[in-house]
Amino acid sequence: MPDLAPLPARSVVLSLLLGSHPDRMSAAELVRAGEHFGIPTATTRVALTRAVAAGDLRRDPSAGSGQAAVYALGERHARRQRRQDEAVLDTETPWDGTWELAVVVVAGRPGPERAALRDRLAAYRMAELREGVWTRPANLRRSRAYADDAVLSTFTATPDEDPVALAAGLWDLRAWAAEGRLLLDAIASTREPAPRLAVAAQVVRHLADDPLLPAALLPRDWPAAAMRSAYANYQAELRALAIGR
Repeated sequence: MPDLAPLPARSVVLSLLLGSHPDRMSAAELVRAGEHFGIPTATTRVALTRAVAAGDLRRDPSAGSGQAAVYALGERHARRQRRQDEAVLDTETPWDGTWELAVVVVAGRPGPERAALRDRLAAYRMAELREGVWTRPANLRRSRAYADDAVLSTFTATPDEDPVALAAGLWDLRAWAAEGRLLLDAIASTREPAPRLAVAAQVVRHLADDPLLPAALLPRDWPAAAMRSAYANYQAELRALAIGR
C-alpha cells in the first residue's frame, strides 16, 4: 500500500524543483506552492535556508542582490533529476538482441570503492549477473560513460540462453509491475494535495528503478508507460501551481 503521509517541507521543496524544468523557482513560488500543501510560509523559508546549507539547493547566482531569491537544485539532486528524467522519458532504441557487459578486472579494491562502483553501474540500469559481472540489454540511448572506469572491461555480447529468462532472473519484474500498478491506482484516486504529492514522489522513485528493458523481455501489462504519463501529468499540475495559473 502506498504511503500517503505528507512529505516534510524540505522534501516538498525538492519534489517541486525535481519536477521543474528548468530546475529553479523563486522563493515566492515555492512559498505559494508550500501553502497549497498545507505548509506555513515560515516553515518553507526555514526549509529553504537549511536545504541551501546542506547543499541540497543553491541560490541562483544569476539573480542580482536586488532581485527576489531564486533557488535551484544542488549538484547531487541535479544528477538525481537527470536520472529521474531518463526514467520518465522514452529512452529506448530498436534492440538487436545484444547486451552490454561490464566486467570488473581489478581486484583488492577497498570496500567503499566497490560499493561506489556498484551504485554507479546500478544507476546505469545494469544488473549483476554474478560477482563482478554486470549486464543489461543494449537498448538505451544513454551514454556508456561507465566504460571509462579503469577497473572495468566492457563488451557487447549476445547470450546463448533465453533472454526472457535471463531478464527475469536479473530483475524481479513481476514485483516491480505489481508495485507500479498499486501506485497508479493511488495517484488516480488520491485528490488531497499533500497525500497526492507523496504518492507522486513514490511514482518517480519507482520509475528510477525501472530497468528500461526492451518490450520483448517484459511481462504483459507492464505499467511503466502509464506511470510515466501519470507523472508527466502531475508535473504539469505542479508547474501550473507554482506559476499561479
